[in-house]
Amino acid sequence: MSNKTIKPSLKNPFDPPEKIEFTIPGEISKSTGPYEEAMQEGYDLTQRPIKSVSIDQIEKQHFKKRMTVWERIRVLTDKDPYVLYQNWGKNLDGASLVTAIINVGGRDVAVYGHDFTVRAGSMDATNGSKLARLFQMAGEKGIPLIGMNDSAGAYVPAGVGGLDGYAEAFTALRKISGVVPSIMCMFGFNAGGGSYLPRQGSFVIQPSDTFFGLTGPGVVKSVLGEDITPEELGGPKVHGQSGVADITVTDEVAALRTAVRLLSYLPDNNGVAAPYQETGDPLDRKTWEINTLLKKAFNSPTGFNTPFDISIIIQQICDHGDYFEIQPDRARNAVTAFGRLGGNVVGFVANNSAVDSGQIDVDAAFKIARFNRFCNIYNIPIIFMEDTTGFLPGREQEARGIVHAGRAMLDSIVDIRTPRILLIIRNAFGGAYASYNNYPTGADLVLALPTTRLAVMGPAGKEFVYKDELRKIRGSVPELIRKGVQERTAAGMNGDEAKKDAEKEAAEWLKAQETALNLRYEKELMNPREALSLGSISSIVMPTDLRKVLGENMNFFLRHYKASPMQSVQREFH
Repeated sequence: MSNKTIKPSLKNPFDPPEKIEFTIPGEISKSTGPYEEAMQEGYDLTQRPIKSVSIDQIEKQHFKKRMTVWERIRVLTDKDPYVLYQNWGKNLDGASLVTAIINVGGRDVAVYGHDFTVRAGSMDATNGSKLARLFQMAGEKGIPLIGMNDSAGAYVPAGVGGLDGYAEAFTALRKISGVVPSIMCMFGFNAGGGSYLPRQGSFVIQPSDTFFGLTGPGVVKSVLGEDITPEELGGPKVHGQSGVADITVTDEVAALRTAVRLLSYLPDNNGVAAPYQETGDPLDRKTWEINTLLKKAFNSPTGFNTPFDISIIIQQICDHGDYFEIQPDRARNAVTAFGRLGGNVVGFVANNSAVDSGQIDVDAAFKIARFNRFCNIYNIPIIFMEDTTGFLPGREQEARGIVHAGRAMLDSIVDIRTPRILLIIRNAFGGAYASYNNYPTGADLVLALPTTRLAVMGPAGKEFVYKDELRKIRGSVPELIRKGVQERTAAGMNGDEAKKDAEKEAAEWLKAQETALNLRYEKELMNPREALSLGSISSIVMPTDLRKVLGENMNFFLRHYKASPMQSVQREFH
């Protein structure tokens, strides 16, 4: 038995030795000369970044459950990439980054990927320069971008060159923000510039068992003395809830497949509409499930205060029930998603009463503002679904800047130029209604379900509307208690017990009177009638007709909307 270690190899021992010919097929060639030598050298240069990597490095990548950059490209497309910039030098300067144009679903897409098998995917001046050129080309040709980030950061031996490389890439990516959409996949362990660069993109997708952040756990330990794991510091759970990562998935393949799916909802650039997709789902399909959902919710013991998941309504409206949610782990009291309605891509912005009564807090406001801004830049129409009791009050929200966040949301709505419809599902109260895509803030159409409760305030509004009646009712409580005590003592009940029983009876009477006023307030003011008479709402829609009414109206607006860039370039982030 041999004691020699058997090393795995990707080479098939039965394959004949590779021989590259640089002659025309069938040509009888004389002895090779300088031409063939030049051809061989050129061929070796094109193969060097791939073939110079040892099997050990590839094994290490696979052992960490990661793919090589070439394998990742193969998940995105089954066609060979057109490698644009092969710049790499004697010491493989620039080889740790692959830049290419690929074909994804018939669309040209710019793609880059760090090759962790070469210098741990680190950045030097050469690949910083070629990355910047890729970004510039994507912007000039108007094609979307996919980034596959797996980098240890700047290449230390390159000195300031690595930092210059990052700075050049930062600048170029910022300049195409708002011109072409970009999707960034995070693989491996990325810190510093390796985090800043991808977060400049439109969307960030992060799989499990990955990290990205300002600094790694080692630096945190040395500077702050704090023991923390990469998962706790910059894993997908952390970034998914903060909104730094827009989508979290299980593994690399899921990240790449998700990127391809997300791309199908996005336009190539800010001058065209998102891809239309023929659908077999009839636009006039009845949405009976929405009717069933609302009936069960509002006929329950808690009545019109019953929460439900707005995602069910979005699903029923979209073609074949298919939609793509953005930032699903963050601020669940608001849902932002892409879907198709009659083949056209539509953005959905919806309050979700299943979480915190759909109240708008700091995170929800910024989440909505960010999504609105993207749709506005890239010619995507938006359907707003309102069901909120207002902005979330409280000391914590004020300290976090709810006024600033609410203003960012309102600004993003006022600025929208794309077709937009507001559908009021149930609650639309106070400042939340006033800043949520109504006619005064620029809506093209405002529709409402019969279940709409539109008012300045919720049930607490009775305190102002029926102020005199309430004062009279509450003022009569002491007299009720006095009479109750007299009646009970006259019947032989002990003084303390008589008082306690009389107070209980008076409290129940008061509660019944206030409940009656609540119901009166809801019937008189918390309904769509006044808003309909004033023109704040254009029409009432039955739940079973939602897909048809929204689809037909959106088709009308899109027929009269010309996709174009904004008058001046608008970046995706403030």
